[in-house]
Amino acid sequence: MLTTPTGAALRQARNQLIELGEVPPATLVGPTVARSWRRCLDAGLAPLGRLGEAPHLDGLQFSRVAERQRELLAHARPVMEYLRAQTCDSGSLVLLADNRGVVLHTLGDSDFLGRAERVALMPGASWHERHRGTNAIGTALEEAGPVVVHGAEHFLERNGFLTCAAATVTAPDGRLLGVLDISGDQRGRHPHTFSLVRAAAQMIENRLFEARHGDALRIRFHPLAEGIGTVAEGVAALSEDGWIVGANKSGLALLGLCPADLGATPIARVLQLRPADLVDWGRRRGIQAMPVVQQTGNRLFVRVEPGRATVRVVVQPVTESEAPKDALSMLDSGDARLRSAIDRARRIVGKPIALVLQGESGAGKEFFAKAFHDSGPRRAKPFVALNCATLPENLIEAELFGYAPGAFSGARKEGCPGRIRAANGGTLFLDEIGDMPHVQQARLLRVLQEREVVPVGGGAPVPVDFVLVCATHRNLKAEMEAGRFRADLYYRINGLTLILPSLRERCDFSSLTARMLKEMAPERDVSLSDAIASAFANYAWPGNLRQLANALRTACALLDEDETQVSWQHLPDDLVEEFKRPAPWMSGAVEVAPASETLQELSVAVIARTISVSRGNMSEAARRLGISRNTLYRRLKNRATDSPE
Repeated sequence: MLTTPTGAALRQARNQLIELGEVPPATLVGPTVARSWRRCLDAGLAPLGRLGEAPHLDGLQFSRVAERQRELLAHARPVMEYLRAQTCDSGSLVLLADNRGVVLHTLGDSDFLGRAERVALMPGASWHERHRGTNAIGTALEEAGPVVVHGAEHFLERNGFLTCAAATVTAPDGRLLGVLDISGDQRGRHPHTFSLVRAAAQMIENRLFEARHGDALRIRFHPLAEGIGTVAEGVAALSEDGWIVGANKSGLALLGLCPADLGATPIARVLQLRPADLVDWGRRRGIQAMPVVQQTGNRLFVRVEPGRATVRVVVQPVTESEAPKDALSMLDSGDARLRSAIDRARRIVGKPIALVLQGESGAGKEFFAKAFHDSGPRRAKPFVALNCATLPENLIEAELFGYAPGAFSGARKEGCPGRIRAANGGTLFLDEIGDMPHVQQARLLRVLQEREVVPVGGGAPVPVDFVLVCATHRNLKAEMEAGRFRADLYYRINGLTLILPSLRERCDFSSLTARMLKEMAPERDVSLSDAIASAFANYAWPGNLRQLANALRTACALLDEDETQVSWQHLPDDLVEEFKRPAPWMSGAVEVAPASETLQELSVAVIARTISVSRGNMSEAARRLGISRNTLYRRLKNRATDSPE
């Protein structure tokens, strides 16, 4: 609950701050203000001092900042207009600042505007704490949450006439975008301003969320059914395979997640439901909120909204004319390792040989599996995918093998055929099979041996015929030797194992990127600028093809109608920040070469140091450098050839 210090306590606190240069106890000013005053003193600010070196952007600088923040501005302006209408009689100012505290836009009372400008509360000015002391904008950024700073709570005496309430605005991926603020004369403080600015910030976040994830299946949830549709509701967006890829603040809090969990958490890990149920609910538009139990035992009411794009759980079969006769060849962009994998896979197409695909997350294992299916005689039959890592252990069995009517509490009354029966005649793709529990491994082995499946809860065995393709980011042989994967199942599924190269190991990066851009923007000749192409080529891409595709898709969306070249302003901010950081292999034990060295010398020096740190283990050195072992040997060979005798 927000508490306000009494006038006497605040006067005592100001005297202690100004006369003694000490931060008063939190009992006098509250913990938020006390922490802020401490930061201000540590930054060298003086309560009675002049403004100092607080930056104010010139016209060109401000235009560049506004251009970078155009998405935030576009979604914030309508909400700010709404706020202005709500506060029009209070003599207040509505402000939007970016995540560095630079004011981007203001609306409000013209009389108060003049007073605000005298303390630089205006577009282009930085209101970061280290520049302006304790204030709602800067302190909200430091505290990463909503704050109120009233009158003498401002660190700088000259700002004491203000009363300000601010709330942070967060992107759907959890990044802090900026701050929404309402400021006015401290004599006209209104008790509802704090709630109003928090609700308005939530409205901006919801607009950003809808713009970013409008094509995705979304769920809206709240502990109360009537809470859905209010600013307090949680909202989450799901990927095609049931992973949570975006959520608002309320959604993160209700699900017990943090921003780092986005993209790394399957919905079944937090809610006791199956992705198939979500799709079923989503197809029945207008359905009321349904009670769902969280894995923690709490109950939420959930409403599912289908996105503008179709959500895929089971890929529908295609006709003979729709599928390319050799879809595998469509994956070839010129990389030798991938081409070798394609050639070997092509040799077993149509034969009763199981395929195992190994590779890092996002390396394209499902794309490869689908192309393998579409290249064979079963291309007109179903391709059914199941990610074994997205479902809790108690649901994998029912999802994979199906269940009889009334097999367990919560089961559909008509039962469920299961993914294996759905794949009959076609291809069953089991992603992340290394994460399948031992009990289900035994049941899968029995199905593969007997070519029939028995639903959970009993019933007659059902004959099945399908091609099995498995994928994993783990080394299955090592998992088997460690006892974490059944040996009998390993030898049953291990017909042909192919290791797909990570994106950083591939030599077809330029042609691959060009092809992806062509597919994403077929009506435009989009290309990368030289600077972006260089940055892309030198980046490690830990998320592989999935990360690259997301970056290119975002860049294409941010291009203006007359633009055809991707530049820095078209990339997501978090990716630009990644480009600025040294690669992981350049931190820790491996010392970065001094700036005086040339790029070639730097490369040689880093390679040499990495090999030294790896104690001559070339595989380990290649892993640290983010390149293949063959590339490492080639670099060393080229260096030896170039060196003088």
